[in-house]
Order: sequence, then structure tokens, then C-alpha cells
Amino acid sequence: MSKTISGFSKKTKAEKIQWLTDTFLDGDKSHETTLKKYWNEDTTLQSLHDDFIENTLSNYYLPFGIAPNFKINGTLYAIPMVIEESSVVAAASNAAKFWLSRGGFKSEVIATEKNGQVHLNFFGNKEDLITYFEWVKPKLIESIAPIQKNMQKRGGGLLSVELKDGTHKLDGYYQLHATFETLEAMGANFINSCLEQFAKTFEVEAQKFAVFNKNNQFPKVVMSILSNYVPHCIVRASVSCSVSELTHHDCDGKTFAKNFVRAIEIAKVEPYRAVTHNKGIMNGVDAVILATGNDFRAVEAGVHAYASRGGTYSSITEATIEGEVFKFWIEIPLALGTVGGLTSLHPLVKTALQILQNPSAKELMQIVAVAGLAQNFAAIRSLITTGIQKGHMKMHLMNILNQLNATEKEKKQAATYFKEHNISHREVVNYIETLRT
Repeated sequence: MSKTISGFSKKTKAEKIQWLTDTFLDGDKSHETTLKKYWNEDTTLQSLHDDFIENTLSNYYLPFGIAPNFKINGTLYAIPMVIEESSVVAAASNAAKFWLSRGGFKSEVIATEKNGQVHLNFFGNKEDLITYFEWVKPKLIESIAPIQKNMQKRGGGLLSVELKDGTHKLDGYYQLHATFETLEAMGANFINSCLEQFAKTFEVEAQKFAVFNKNNQFPKVVMSILSNYVPHCIVRASVSCSVSELTHHDCDGKTFAKNFVRAIEIAKVEPYRAVTHNKGIMNGVDAVILATGNDFRAVEAGVHAYASRGGTYSSITEATIEGEVFKFWIEIPLALGTVGGLTSLHPLVKTALQILQNPSAKELMQIVAVAGLAQNFAAIRSLITTGIQKGHMKMHLMNILNQLNATEKEKKQAATYFKEHNISHREVVNYIETLRT
């Protein structure tokens, strides 16, 4: 049987599943049953989900939970999180509770500038291109007037456009670098529309420029696209308290603070540690971004580029001890929106934003940064005290029990037993086997 197909997108959902089952799943109907089991009984809601992407077969569920007790700039929040990793919500909740009685989290948006580029080839005289850019710049701005009319009414729009010389990186490479303010929207569609109009106008007007015609050297557009690297769209979140308030179990506050700062210092200089360190931060960041319908992949790419801006991949959190005061903070690039995209379509996104008291884009930036900082605090606290596995495996216990099809009685017995014993997959299997013999 051929595994290629034409017109797949035109088939009904049931027909697509049938073809997939017959062609790639050896006709096993259990897979078909599973896919259909996850269809929503509300046909209108299911139709909405079907239209999010091409060739939808079913829905893929992730847990939607909340981490309560977050005090941010004096306001209390319950933060919605969508993630499959068992310990993340618990860790965020514990960190929130810890800082609740210590003044909570402080957060501020430092800048909200986003950017994009029109990438160009030009192999002629550089000075000719500079002269042309200065001549055509007003026409470029005029050409996007209809696109940015509504955005400007709200106080946003194009901030600047400049010609950048990239020939030291790549022969004949230049770019139009444009910066934007997109307010409550993430702004990808708006920015890309502006950039594509810039590209069209730039090439059309170049045909009228005498010097280019004389030398038969014209600038050519390679592509136009926004950048997910937003080093000037930054939010800062922080916590602080007296060192004495950091006592944790058998670890006194002074020792805790010293070891905590040292752990951050290691992540600042050692990329192998920094990657895992920042991944833990992104556990919190991504979970809130998913819950609020934003693009976690864009944020991930931008954050990791930002972590490498000094030439070496490094921690995006910092910690110090100043006298008797412990300070811990994060500065992170976040291009987020609270309007447009899934924020106005996905019912659970609407609920998530309402749980967050309908934040502005800036407020959402602050909340997300705090979630990342809380996650990092919880992880470092575990690493320098009990170790990461104790808490992680405690939360993972239920996943293991579900894999073993444990009964409710067995789950309760296991939960009691493993309060006093180390948890590993093998130990849980052995324990359940003992119960069943």
C-alpha cells in the first residue's frame, strides 16, 4: 500500500483517521478509538479547535492548574499553568507561599520594544545604498500608514527604521531594521505586514533611483520577517529578605544564602549548568505562556539568545548578599500579548486571563517573569538542601502508580509508605508487586 496521499486536507476528520489507521497503524482500531475519545462532545467547541491548525485529528490534553498565593507588586494572584511535568506547579506554589510573608515579588517592565528586519542583498557602492535609504525612508513610512493607522490610534506603531550594514558578517548583506510598539498585542502579524510593505516599496522605488540604473546595481530583498530576539522588551522581577529569614529545615539562613548565591554564580559561568538552570526557569515561564495563549516557542528562542548575549550561555537570574539582605532577581525578554491570536479564541485562555484579573500585556509580562523566578528559587532551594529528586519523585509517584494501573487503595498505601522511603521507579514497582502477592 502506498503511504503517500493527495487531497488529504480535504477529507473529513473521520476519513483522515481511517486512512492513518489503515496506512500507518496496521489497521489497529484501538488508535482510532483513542483519537475519537478525545473529541469534544460540544461540536461547536470541537470545530473551533479543529480550525486552529491544518489536518486536525483530535485534541491533545495537558493539565491546566493554578499556583496560588503569588503576591506581585502588592496584588494577590493565582497563576494558571499548563504543563505536564509533575513538580512544576507544586514548586511554584511553594515558592509563592514562602515569599508571601516576606513582602512578595516586585516586578517592573523596563522596555517593550519589538523589532523585525527586511534582509537585503546589495553588491554595489555602499554610499549609494545609504543615499538611497535616506531618500526612500519617508516613502517607506508613508507606505505603511494604512497598516498602522489603528495601532497608532492606540498609541503604538513604528518607532524607527534604519539601514544596517552587515557586510562584515556576510558579503553584500544589509538590512532594514525596524522597531515597533505593539501595546496589548504580541504584534507578529502587524510587524510582518509592515515589513513586507517596506520590502515592496523599497524595491519598487529603487527602480526609479538614477544611480542604481546607471550602474545596473539594485538592492534585492531576500526576506522580511519579525525577530523573536527582543533584547529591548525586558521585564525584571525580584525578591529580597533578611538572610535570617532564609533558614530552611536544618540549613541556617546564612549558609542557605551563601550556597544559593554560589549556585547562581556557577550557572553564570558554566554553560552545562546554565542550560538546565534556565530550563527550570522556563518550566514556570512556558506554563503560564501556554495557559494564556501566547507563543512559548518564540519566547524560548528569544530567552536563550538573550542568555548568550555576552558570548557564553549563562544564567538569566542573579543573586547577591548585601550586608544582611538577600536579593534574587531575573531580567528576561518577553514579547507577549493579551489580545489577538488564541487569546480571543480559546475558551480556556479567556478563563486564564480572567483568573489573572484581565492583565494588560505589561502586567502579563510581570506575572510570567515572576513565575520563572519562583520556579528557579524552588529549584535552587531543593538543590542546595534536600536535593532535587526528593521533591520531584514525590510528585512523580502518582504517574508511576498510574502506569502500574494501581487501585485507589494501592495508591493510598503507596503514598503512606513512600513518605518514609526513597522513591524510584524500581522501588515503586517492587512495592506494588509486594502488595499484590
